[in-house]
Amino acid sequence: MELLDIVDENGNPTGEVKERSLIHREGLLHRTSHVWIARENHRSGMDLLLQKRSRCKDSHPGCYDISSAGHIPAGCGYLESALRELEEELGIKARPEELLDKGLRRIRWEEEFHGEMFKDRQVSRVYLLWKEIDITKLRLQEEEVESVMWMDYQECVDAVKAGSIPNCISLQELNMLRQ
Repeated sequence: MELLDIVDENGNPTGEVKERSLIHREGLLHRTSHVWIARENHRSGMDLLLQKRSRCKDSHPGCYDISSAGHIPAGCGYLESALRELEEELGIKARPEELLDKGLRRIRWEEEFHGEMFKDRQVSRVYLLWKEIDITKLRLQEEEVESVMWMDYQECVDAVKAGSIPNCISLQELNMLRQ
């Protein structure tokens, strides 16, 4: 059972803790950490590492997404959660000072997956990690990540706008990476 802090609009815990599935059923505000991994390229200036979500995920199965992301367990912070998710999902060990804080993003949406309504209300801290990674050497967490690929930043923006790849990527968040 995954317990999460209920938070206010600024991401501060209210003191109330609930189980993850209840949070998404009721649409309660909670926290997540998002880590985008980038490397330099000669086209738009950066490639982004995209993960393809496992087909058994409770939301957006089989869609391309942020390099690494996850809910923040009750009592934990954004940074420690970001570092933990990187290691769990991709097998990447990073130091806290390697993650560039790109700011907070508030997320609100509802959609049906696997016959159940999924209400997502998040305060997400977005990080950028510049790291050259050989994706053939990553240790992917199978229940979370089906595969990964590098994609040019501008190609990613264009694909998200056009809907030419299955994705759950936010244009707002992609814009945050350029700031």
